[in-house]
Amino acid sequence: MKNTALITGASSGIGFEIAKCLAERGYDLVLTARNEDKLKAAAEVLCESGKGTVAVVVADLHNPHAPQDLYNHCVQKGFKINLLVNNAGYAIAGSFDQTPMEEEEKFIRVLGISVVALSKLFLKDMLEAGEGKIMMISSVAAFAPPSSIQALYGPIKTFVNRFSEALNLNYNHRGITSTAVCPGYTITNFHTASGVQEEMDRVPSFMKKEASLVAKEAVEATLKGKKVCVPSRTFKLIVFLLKVVPHSLFQLFSQRLAPGRYDRK
Repeated sequence: MKNTALITGASSGIGFEIAKCLAERGYDLVLTARNEDKLKAAAEVLCESGKGTVAVVVADLHNPHAPQDLYNHCVQKGFKINLLVNNAGYAIAGSFDQTPMEEEEKFIRVLGISVVALSKLFLKDMLEAGEGKIMMISSVAAFAPPSSIQALYGPIKTFVNRFSEALNLNYNHRGITSTAVCPGYTITNFHTASGVQEEMDRVPSFMKKEASLVAKEAVEATLKGKKVCVPSRTFKLIVFLLKVVPHSLFQLFSQRLAPGRYDRK
C-alpha cells in the first residue's frame, strides 16, 4: 500500500518541514491549513522536491466540523491515511485574565479537541489496515513549570503527551504507534504570530533550533515507532533536568534560558 500522510498546519514552519521530509521519502501528502495561498505555495515546492503526489485541503480547525470534513474528504478522494501528523497550533498572546473565553475555547479546540477528533477518525481505518502511525507535535513546555505567559499552552501540551501515551497503551499491540514530538524553541513564525517574539529574541542562540532539524528527528522517531521524541541534544538534556531538578530551583536560572516565561506578573 502506498504511504500517505495527512499533515495539519502544513503551510509553514515545522509542519512544512515534516511534509518535506516525508515527500523526500516518497510519501503521498494531504496538506491542510487555513491560508489557501500559503498552502498552495507550499504544495508547489513539495511537488518539485518530492517523489509522491501532493493534495491540499483548506480547513480551519477552529471549526468544530473541520475534523469530520477532513476525514470525509480523504474518504471521498480515496486517500488511505497511514500517517497522521497533528501539527496545527498557535498560542494566545494576551494574559489569561484579559482574553475572552471564546478565544480559550478556540485554542483548546485547535490544540486539543481536533487532535483527539482526527486521531479517533483515522484510527479506525488504521486498525482495519492493521498498521498506522500518529505524530503529535507537542512541546518541551509539557515538562516545564507553569509559565507566566500563555497560561494554557503548557497544560494542553501535557494533555497531548498523556493522550499519546494512552493511544500507545491501547493500540500498540494492534500495529498503531503514536509519537509525541516535544521541540523546544524553534525558528518559525510561531512566536511572532503568538505575540511573544520579544521573548524569543532574548533566548540564547544555542537554544534556538531550525525547523528542518526538528522535522527530521520527528519523522525518524515516528517511523521507528518511538513513543516520545525530544529533538536536539540541547533539549534532551533540558527535559532530563526538568524531570530531576525541583522546579523551584529551575526558576533560579530560567531567566537566562527562557526569558519572560517565569516573570511574576
